[in-house]
Amino acid sequence: MPYATTSDNVKLYFEEVGQGTAILFVHEFASDWRGWEPQLREFGKRHRCITYSARGYTPSDVPADAGAYTYEHVMRDAVAVLDHLKIDKAHLIGLSMGGYTSLQVALNHPERVHSMVLAGTGSGSERWYTADFHKHSQALGDTFERDGAAAVAKTYGMGASRVPFLLKDPRGFAEFTQRLAEHDAKGSANTSRGFQGGRPSLYDFEGRIRRLETPALIVVGDEDDRCIEPSLFLKQTLPAAGLVMFPKSGHVVNLEEPDLFNSVVGEFLARVEAGRWAVRDPRTKSAEGVIPMRG
Repeated sequence: MPYATTSDNVKLYFEEVGQGTAILFVHEFASDWRGWEPQLREFGKRHRCITYSARGYTPSDVPADAGAYTYEHVMRDAVAVLDHLKIDKAHLIGLSMGGYTSLQVALNHPERVHSMVLAGTGSGSERWYTADFHKHSQALGDTFERDGAAAVAKTYGMGASRVPFLLKDPRGFAEFTQRLAEHDAKGSANTSRGFQGGRPSLYDFEGRIRRLETPALIVVGDEDDRCIEPSLFLKQTLPAAGLVMFPKSGHVVNLEEPDLFNSVVGEFLARVEAGRWAVRDPRTKSAEGVIPMRG
């Protein structure tokens, strides 16, 4: 099995396919490396595509130290995968936890990121909701540790933002819940308490986000309630951002609507690589003041 090793000696399992400009896919809390299969099949035709399991998600290592699951650890892990594969610069495509991580990589290592797709990103970032989100994430961690992943999988997927997936694609939803049931309970508990329950709101990074010129595509489902406001915040704050809202869609947009997701992301990547994605001139913030982005 192929592994990348992080600076704190955590082994991260990865898979890759294809050739060309690299894309690093970063998964959500309830998924793992397998959650990007429809995208690897499509973008692997013309890109070097890499997917990996985050720390705490087998077959990657599950550190025993609960303090090893902060958002900084997870951000550095994404860079470690790029380093291991000797990839200087990549497109980053992240869902939810993976979108948060992709943005953190761009903020801390902008020279490593061609572009970023931030899908279903920002749960818990609304100022009025952050404290409750942290409490819920801490409690969910306790539930994983007490009852196990298989028990959590029976109820976790029935949240309002995930039911659209069940209604559209029962078979795909069943595969999703089966993968969640296979997760390491301790790893999920630590991730829920450390990453989910400890990460700052996206709004805390507003000043830095406004200075970030990395091309970005924000994707959100119109039934993913907790991500709509943060997605609008990202659109308003990132100078080189576009926003797409999928109709009658929840949180797992890449699996709910794989054809639509692949189409809009493919168009975005093509425009970035052609140098035709634009950033608003920060001096005017007007529609007229656009300057071409360079790869």
